[in-house]
Amino acid sequence: MTSNEHRPTERVLDILELLSNNSNGMTLTELSKALNAPKSSIMPLVHTMASRKFIYMQKETSKYFIGIATFSVGSSYSNHMGALELIKTEMKHIVSASNETCQLGIQSRNNLLYIAKEDSAEPIRLVSYVGKQLPLYCTAIGRAILAEKSKEEVYSLYPDGLTALTPNTITDWNRLFEELENTHIRGYAVEHEESTPFVSCVGISLCNKERTFAALSVCIPTFRFSEEKLKTVIELLKSSKKKLETYFQNCNVDLSNLS
Repeated sequence: MTSNEHRPTERVLDILELLSNNSNGMTLTELSKALNAPKSSIMPLVHTMASRKFIYMQKETSKYFIGIATFSVGSSYSNHMGALELIKTEMKHIVSASNETCQLGIQSRNNLLYIAKEDSAEPIRLVSYVGKQLPLYCTAIGRAILAEKSKEEVYSLYPDGLTALTPNTITDWNRLFEELENTHIRGYAVEHEESTPFVSCVGISLCNKERTFAALSVCIPTFRFSEEKLKTVIELLKSSKKKLETYFQNCNVDLSNLS
């Protein structure tokens, strides 16, 4: 994808994103390979980031991890997000009523970024975490977001085509656009084991001032998925969407910092 961003800054952010999605850490060689950049060009960036405590290196393995300064910045961001706390309260209600895991995500370039999660009390449930990223096209949250975009906008996000994460992932453009059209018409997105084996998800967009800024999803292990469960989850998501969007509009809440 063509980028007009400042290259060194872009690489710093790419390093943070890579490390946030690799809990086992990454060596300089692994970062170099993932970024498709020579080690000599990213070494000064890594050293500076480490000296400022945005990342740190584990001496025993020579692997880099997210540092305390990154956590501090993230915590400051979270502390100023009253809108997020309101959404999380509604997510707790959804979990209580459905007994399934609820997640909140936003678009991060061509990926879905999870920014909040409320777990079900069920012993068998989705294994995920805040900060995880997945392609938009194979998740219910991502499709709820993509359904509001034009075909040209969606194409531009994936110039190299659609890659399968599981055997069920839709990788054919015509099938994807058919699914996005259905999502737009019915008002919610559904995916069955396309991003995670044995898990189905239902997603719905959240809008403010006619702009989709995020989406909610409920994730259901396939063995618990049924038409009755689907109906319940859809009703819960639609009710929460109406409640949240009405509040945001009436209270003139600024949601620009969510996406």
